[in-house]
Amino acid sequence: MIDASILVIGAGAIGGVTAAKMEGGVRRVSVLDANEEHVGRMRDPGLLLDELGEERHVQLDAHTDPSDFEDPFDFALVTLKAPHLEAALGPLVERGLARAFVSLGNGLVQDRIAAIVGSENLVVGTVEWGATNLGAGHLAQTTNGPFVIAEPDGDTKQRTRLLARALGTATDVRITENISGQVWSKLLVNSAFSGLGAISGLLYREVVADPAGKESALAVWREGYDVGVAQEITLDEVLGVAAESLVVRGPEDRQRADEALEVAMGYAGATKASMLQDLERGAKTEVDVINGGVVERGSEYGVETPLNERVVQLMHSMERGERRPGKDVFEELRALAG
Repeated sequence: MIDASILVIGAGAIGGVTAAKMEGGVRRVSVLDANEEHVGRMRDPGLLLDELGEERHVQLDAHTDPSDFEDPFDFALVTLKAPHLEAALGPLVERGLARAFVSLGNGLVQDRIAAIVGSENLVVGTVEWGATNLGAGHLAQTTNGPFVIAEPDGDTKQRTRLLARALGTATDVRITENISGQVWSKLLVNSAFSGLGAISGLLYREVVADPAGKESALAVWREGYDVGVAQEITLDEVLGVAAESLVVRGPEDRQRADEALEVAMGYAGATKASMLQDLERGAKTEVDVINGGVVERGSEYGVETPLNERVVQLMHSMERGERRPGKDVFEELRALAG
């Protein structure tokens, strides 16, 4: 057992699965979530965890009120959606309930979290595996992959190594010295596959299986890649492939991209986009820090990002109920890509 105490903030698909898989592997695991029904079921009879097709119940120390906790945790894993960060993290910081906060959410949220918790208290991470929220007290892990973690300054510290051992009770962990490259590469995954999966209503592999969907995803990826290069970021490997392997600028690049897509979908093809899960629940998505993050940085660095901008517009129209997810979006995006 790893001698570490862990608070998981937000027991949605990623957070809840992580907590369940860490239970019994570390000294203490607790969960904080706003959904009273979900919390009640995690406590009794326990979270129903579907782990790649194998089901089991895991009883968790789950709470809705941060005042239930007295002793500080070694790590607070932040798996919340972007719109809820300030409201949820502020009380934890005020009460000193975590020695370090670990950003594990999607999109460009690291600076926002650092502003709340203090940059010296932040460890940055990404998640390369997928999970689905099947309802209160019922979550499923759908794909395998590692956590990737690092200190913001790239200097591995004792706490990072302890965190790696703790997270290692749930799945593989990789420590990187290039966290900015890892964060941007993961943003490419989320903008291309999660963004298009959400507006089409499809799994990642179904997006790629559609000819127009594949062309659109590669075009969205290329925009984000160019924005990363403009920032002088050295992009990291993600989903088993180099980020540049999915950049198509001419016919000579297509075979390489097809081969890379096959590898990437082997890791993540069964993923149902978290933003699609949000749309289905009538919740606000994180598109503004995912595709919108690419657009914002592109504007700052003089890189045009019309496809990412259109994904943001489509997502907002779907959030308002003006349009429904569907494959028809692919032809529109492909035409925009030229």
